[in-house]
Amino acid sequence: MNKATATNYRRWLLMLAAFLFGTTYPLAYAPFEQAIVAILAMAGLFNLLKMAASWRQSAAIGFAFGFGQFTVGISWVHVSIDSFGGLPLAVSLLLMCLLCGYLALFPAFSGWLWYRLRDTVPPAFNLLLFPSLWLLGEVLRGELLTGFPWLALGYSQTSSWLFAWAPFIGVMGIGWLVACLAVMVSYLTNKQNLYWLVPAFAVIAATTYWLNQQEITQPTDKSAQVALVQGNIKQSLKWEPDQQWPTMSKYQDMSRPYYDHDLLIWPEAAIPAIEIQAQSYLQNIDATLAWKGSALITGIIDYQPYSQVFFNNLIVLGRRAPELDKSSYIYGHNNRYSKHHLLPIGEFVPFGDILRPLAPLFNLPMSSFSRGGYVQHNLEANGWKLASAICYEILFAEQVRQNIQQDTDFILTVSNDAWFGDSIGPHQHLQIAQMRAKELARPVLRATNNGVTAVIDADGSIMAKAPQFTEAVLTAEVAQYRGQTLFARTGHGPVLALSGLIILIAAWRRWRYK
Repeated sequence: MNKATATNYRRWLLMLAAFLFGTTYPLAYAPFEQAIVAILAMAGLFNLLKMAASWRQSAAIGFAFGFGQFTVGISWVHVSIDSFGGLPLAVSLLLMCLLCGYLALFPAFSGWLWYRLRDTVPPAFNLLLFPSLWLLGEVLRGELLTGFPWLALGYSQTSSWLFAWAPFIGVMGIGWLVACLAVMVSYLTNKQNLYWLVPAFAVIAATTYWLNQQEITQPTDKSAQVALVQGNIKQSLKWEPDQQWPTMSKYQDMSRPYYDHDLLIWPEAAIPAIEIQAQSYLQNIDATLAWKGSALITGIIDYQPYSQVFFNNLIVLGRRAPELDKSSYIYGHNNRYSKHHLLPIGEFVPFGDILRPLAPLFNLPMSSFSRGGYVQHNLEANGWKLASAICYEILFAEQVRQNIQQDTDFILTVSNDAWFGDSIGPHQHLQIAQMRAKELARPVLRATNNGVTAVIDADGSIMAKAPQFTEAVLTAEVAQYRGQTLFARTGHGPVLALSGLIILIAAWRRWRYK
C-alpha cells in the first residue's frame, strides 16, 4: 500500500469511526437515557479530532459525527415525512439525508475551527476551548433558519447528577460541562496531562454534589387540581370535515367528569375548527365552566378574515379568576397565546410559491400561520398564571425564560405528536420539557393529543404521565412554587460570555503567534 492510498484509507477510517460514535450518541437521550454515552461519544469524537492531519479532515470528522448523530437522533422526522408527506420513499429518504447533512454542518464547523486554533493553546486550555467551540456550533444551529436546537448536548443529562446544574447555567451550560468531561476522558485514555485533570474533575464533582443538595425554590401552601385530556385522535382523521364534530364532542365528554378541577388542559389544536366558526360550542363550555368554578385552556386555530392571517392559539374558557363567578370568554379577548416559533414546512413554508406546487409535503393542512409575539402575557385561568409554549417552542430556553414572570405559577406546553407515530421523538420532546422545569423551577403541564401527556414537578421529575396512544385524562395536584433560579435571571448569558472570551483568547493567540 503506497503512502497516498494509506492516507486515504486512514481518512475514511476516521470518518467511519466518527459516524459510529455519532450513531451511539442518541442513546444518551430519551427513551434510552444512558447519560454516560454522551460523554463517551464526545470523548471519542475529541480523540478522532486530535488525529486529524488537516483542517479539512477535522471538519470531515465533525460532519461524519453529526450525520450519524442526527440520522439516528431525529429519525422521527422521517416518520412524519413518510406518513404524511405524500412522497415516494426514495424522495423522502433523500430529504431526510439533506436535513441531516445540513445539521451536520455545525459539528463540522466546530471541528474545523478547533483544528485552526488548537496549536495556539496549551493542551490544558482544550478543557475550555473545545467545549466553547461545541457550544458555538449548537448556538448557531439553534438560531439560523429559525433554529433547530434538538439534541443539544445538555439534554442528555436529565437522568444524571449534572442535571443539578440546570437552575444555574441552563441546558447550554450543562452541554459545556459534558464536553469538558469528554476532554478529560480523552486525555485520561491517553494518559496525558494527568496533573491538571484530577483537580479539574474534583472541582466539577464536588460542585455537582453540592448543587444536588440545594433547594432552589420553595413550594407555597397552594396547589392546583389539574386534568390534562389526551384525546388520541388519529392524525389522518383530525382535519377531515366529517370528523370535526365527533372530535369536539369527544373532548367535551372526556372532560365533563373533571369540571370540578381548578384547571383543564386540552392539547394543541384540540378543537379542529376555526375559532370564529366554533363560537356556540366555545360559549357553551365557557358558561358551564364558569358556573362550575373551573377553567379550560385549549388549542385552537384562529383565522382573522379581515387581515387574512392564521394563528396557532391557546385560549382560556371559564373563570379568569376564582372570585369572578361569570364567564370571561369573548372572541378576540386578550387572554390568549399565539405561537411565535413556527415549524418550517409544517406551519409556514419558506419560498411557498415555489415549493407548494411540488408535493403534498409543502402543502400540509394549516401550513400558513403568522407569528405571535416573542414575549406575551401569561394566560390567566381560574386565578393561576401560566407561561405558554406550543409544541416545539419548548425547545427554546431563552424564549420560555423571557415569558416567565416572578408570579408565574406553571409552564404550559401543548403539542400534537401524532405526526411522529411510535418513534423516539415524543419521548425526547418530554425530556426537553423536563429541562425547562428544572431550569426555571416551575412545574410543567404537558398536554398532547396521543402522548406523552405528563405533569413535571419543579425539580424536573415526572410526577405523572398518561400511556401513549390511549384516550386518557391525567389528573394531578400540582404545587405552586415561588422564587427565581439564577438561570431565570441571567439565562445563558454567563456561559456564552465565558465561551466567547475563551474563543477570542485562542483566536488572538493564533493571530499573535502565527
